[in-house]
Amino acid sequence: MKRPNYLEHYHLNWETIDIMASGASSIDAKNYLKNFKNKDEVIDFLDGYGYDISDPIQAAEMFGNFQEAIQFIKKYFLKEGNEEGLDLSIPNVFYTVTDITDLLLISTGNSEFQTSKEDSLWASIILKVMHTILHLDKDLRYRYFPTIQTQIFDRFYKFLHRDGNDLFMVSDDNKFKIPLVEFETKAKKTRDSIIIKLLHKKENVAEELFDRIGIRFITHSKYDCLRVLKFLDQNHVIVVNNIKPSRSQNSLIDLTRMKSKYRSLIKEAIKDQLSEEEFSKKMEDLAFENLLYSHKSKTNEHSSSQYRAIHFTSRQLIKYKNPFYQEFSKARAFAKKNDPTNEITKKLLSLDTGSIAKDVKFFYPFEVQITDIESHKENTKGEASHQEYKKSQLESAKKRLFSALLDYKKIS
Repeated sequence: MKRPNYLEHYHLNWETIDIMASGASSIDAKNYLKNFKNKDEVIDFLDGYGYDISDPIQAAEMFGNFQEAIQFIKKYFLKEGNEEGLDLSIPNVFYTVTDITDLLLISTGNSEFQTSKEDSLWASIILKVMHTILHLDKDLRYRYFPTIQTQIFDRFYKFLHRDGNDLFMVSDDNKFKIPLVEFETKAKKTRDSIIIKLLHKKENVAEELFDRIGIRFITHSKYDCLRVLKFLDQNHVIVVNNIKPSRSQNSLIDLTRMKSKYRSLIKEAIKDQLSEEEFSKKMEDLAFENLLYSHKSKTNEHSSSQYRAIHFTSRQLIKYKNPFYQEFSKARAFAKKNDPTNEITKKLLSLDTGSIAKDVKFFYPFEVQITDIESHKENTKGEASHQEYKKSQLESAKKRLFSALLDYKKIS
């Protein structure tokens, strides 16, 4: 029976609709791109994406991302680069692609190349990795990273003091002092680790990474973890208004239970006139009695249920002074003073500098983790170790990218 022509106008791509209206992720979609019939349709799509590939520079940039995506897939997801990778090989057709429009046409089976269903699935995988790389490269704040890192870390460093081998957090008035085992700052993530993290995240955009800058406090006792929180708040190192509530996690102390017993302890201190040393010891005992022994992270499926820490994500207002504007202003002043009648000087003085940003200000997220030394030792071995965490991330990203291809090839 003949298919009515009008049905073409009623065709719905349900994966696309789920992404737009139901919270599905494009990384999990099997065929979320429209069915490109020719190169003109691909060019229109790329224009909407933000790339004019008639511009040689933009075309070269996108092709560079394509090549990086292929190398990334081979390095992390296939056996040729990772012994725990898949025993698969990228089809030869992708090594003959010189025009990105061909890649998108292969993904929907309408390329001039002789391609198969498997080639289309591979094209989809490559495009998803390319998309992730493109978002990473276009995060404007990335260029300010050294300034961001310095300004955030300096807020903490000013309160850290060493006395021989002993480390303390000390308030400006020296009235509040907390002994620390260690204070650690997370080095900048490698490009590859950021891509892997983005690939396993549902959001899959660079702006959603909150732990590019990380800080860890390791205390001698569990109660001191709460004292560190108090210190950070009272000394305005952390402004609680800037904390992202959905990312606050506590897998160390049952605060609800401790809170109720804390009130009784305060009454006891008043009634029995406990010394500060006695009260502090009872607080530590209280913290230990109310440990959380197993906890599932609400924000990170790859965190071990045995991982014990308090951590949260805050934001800091970063202030960046544009060095070009400062140097340009000096050059104009020098030219005006030494040769005001020169044509170049006149051109310099007539330039409108209103569009040049003198200062750039923006909020940037960073992650703070607080744990005690015993919990830290447990966190760094076995299931809770960082290597297991990274391995879990990689497996998750692999599964998301390759599930459709593995199903097609009937590979478990």
